Amino acid sequence: MDSSSPNPIVDIANVLSPHSFWNKFLRVLWGIVWAVAFRPTPKVLHSWRRFLLRLFGAKIGKKTHVYPSVRVWAPWNLDLGDYSTISHHVDCYCVSKIVIGMHVTVSQYSYLCTASHDFMQPQMPLTTAPILIEDGAWITACVFIGPGVVVGSGAVIGACSAVFNSIPAWTVVGGNPCLHIKDRQLQSSATHGSNEDRNS
Repeated sequence: MDSSSPNPIVDIANVLSPHSFWNKFLRVLWGIVWAVAFRPTPKVLHSWRRFLLRLFGAKIGKKTHVYPSVRVWAPWNLDLGDYSTISHHVDCYCVSKIVIGMHVTVSQYSYLCTASHDFMQPQMPLTTAPILIEDGAWITACVFIGPGVVVGSGAVIGACSAVFNSIPAWTVVGGNPCLHIKDRQLQSSATHGSNEDRNS
């Protein structure tokens, strides 16, 4: 391609990684631990998986459920509040922080993505922004949540939604792009199912 072109093609494979040596080393070590001691465990051994995540710097609350097929890119960037669940095959791509409040359910096959690339730049540099999921929210199955999103308290994200903007508290939203469906109004505290019920 002509080097005078205003849109030169850059070999991004040769762009230097923004991650430090220690970041890479710890991720390799975590990958080994995940494959050997985390992924093969029975579903009921939540306490053991909590221990492993905490060993690598994650902040994990009490009575949390993190299932064995969950992928966590960098445990030290994960905060998980009390009584919350990260269900089967959820991918926490926590290049930046992922903060999940209390009594939150992230259902199966959802993808929490804190990183992207600036495609307006020739080298497409890495961009990152944290994700915050506030108390009582429910991320249902196969939801994508992008960098910088805040999911408000008690919000419900419908299945297979793509979320690129922050979601107000106590709303039900869905679709791609994600749109408001209705407000969430709880009937009574006695009608609440547990996090475990919603993943059964």
